[in-house]
Amino acid sequence: MATDVNNRLIWLNGQVMNVNDAKINVLSPTAQFGLNVFEGIRCYWNKEQQQLYAFRLPEHYRRLERSARLLQLSCPYTIDQMASAMADVVKANEYKEDIAVRQTLFADGFGSWTTRMEVGMFIAPIPKRHTSAEYNKAGLRCCVSSWQRINDNSLSPRIKCGANYINSRMAQLEALRNGYDTTIFLNHQGKVAEGPGSCLFLVRDGILVTPLITDSVLESITRDTVLRMAKDMGIPTEERSVDRTELYLCEEAFLCGSAMGLTPITAIDGYEIPPQSENSLTYRLAYQYDRIVRGQDAAYTHWLTPIW
Repeated sequence: MATDVNNRLIWLNGQVMNVNDAKINVLSPTAQFGLNVFEGIRCYWNKEQQQLYAFRLPEHYRRLERSARLLQLSCPYTIDQMASAMADVVKANEYKEDIAVRQTLFADGFGSWTTRMEVGMFIAPIPKRHTSAEYNKAGLRCCVSSWQRINDNSLSPRIKCGANYINSRMAQLEALRNGYDTTIFLNHQGKVAEGPGSCLFLVRDGILVTPLITDSVLESITRDTVLRMAKDMGIPTEERSVDRTELYLCEEAFLCGSAMGLTPITAIDGYEIPPQSENSLTYRLAYQYDRIVRGQDAAYTHWLTPIW
């Protein structure tokens, strides 16, 4: 890393600059209303190959475009331009370690919450160890949130936008106040949805289960990755609605997302989940996921974009 984290370089509207010099209008719609869409992209360092791999980069940019379309924000960049800019700022920081990258399209200028056309972009990479605490834990003690997950008829979780994360903020702060690491949402029908910024999997009777995309769940790239890995590994899966009490009866559970990877859940509302062995589905999937994202499994190299 060429600079310390407080003086790292970011990309803003076509220029690479010190993070302290990057300025956005305080009266812009993104500052006033959270009018932005973003992606959290993970890149993993392979020491043997001396290569940094961005994981499923085109899928992240396609989702970013879909989010912008649903919020009716005009995206001024092509996927190739977004990928090139991301690589430029990562190289400028000389990152040769695991990093997380926030890439955001935001409503700029002096418009209102109806702004559509004046859209900027910033790209901010940071070493993984400097990300949120829950994204660096080996296991998570969870609660079921008293806050309801947003739904497609209020503010769709299908849109990965800044404003949506206020819902996650309320739930996460409640969990921390009550002594938990993080939380699990129920949707407006009382079914299990997801975590704040992460999707949920559990194991019932040896079957890997995850809530439906239509149960107030983000169209998660990591969720899709886990389902594809499980199929290739011969692990039976179900995508279906999940009741709250199933959380208390499950044999295994984990949250997953680009930021946290696959992180085991150790307890939910005080109901302990048995410790996981190397033969558990959670362990096997997490081990395989780590191999894939670091370019150690040739069958999945099509998911990787080399930076160096």
